[in-house]
Amino acid sequence: MSAGRASDRTDPGRAPPADEAALVAALQAGDESAFARLVHEQGARLFAVARRLLRNEQDAEDVVQEAFVQAFRNIGRFAGDARLGTWLHRIAVNAALMRLRRMKRRKEPSIEELLPRFHDDGHRRDVGPAWQERGEDVALAAEFAAVVRAAIDRLPDSHRTVLLLRDIEQLDTEETARQLGLSINATKTRLHRARMALRELIAPYLSGSRT
Repeated sequence: MSAGRASDRTDPGRAPPADEAALVAALQAGDESAFARLVHEQGARLFAVARRLLRNEQDAEDVVQEAFVQAFRNIGRFAGDARLGTWLHRIAVNAALMRLRRMKRRKEPSIEELLPRFHDDGHRRDVGPAWQERGEDVALAAEFAAVVRAAIDRLPDSHRTVLLLRDIEQLDTEETARQLGLSINATKTRLHRARMALRELIAPYLSGSRT
């Protein structure tokens, strides 16, 4: 369930590529063609991030626009201590989370019904059927990815967002906690519960049942 963002992370001992340094310099000089290039290169990726968090294309488009506006206003303060893509990703994530907080939502359903149940002695009450091996078929991999995405969307927002930030967007625990305004321990607890709930939701698929 990893989104593979490791390539965006900056090695502290290594400078950004020369072409990125030149792009940053052009952006900071107010070069309009550099801004157009940035939107062209990063827009689709930022939209995907916002869409995952917001589950609504129009909201995601608005957030991407907000993110680029913020980036344009603050590019002069970009110090190059992270890759440009990573910096933009953080701005987009923050903008999406801010929009989520502004949205008026009904009270979240409890996650308890999605979690496994245990006896007092710690053993599971409902072990369920064993998971089946499904091989490495590309079509099955795509099908499973769709199952996982649908299952993530069924999680309550507070648990869905922590799972997306930590496991899909690959923010570290400290950054995830900061983005969500939680303590590190609370973030770890919420993430653990979200992962358990996700496992329960995809279990029917992995056991061969499509119900």
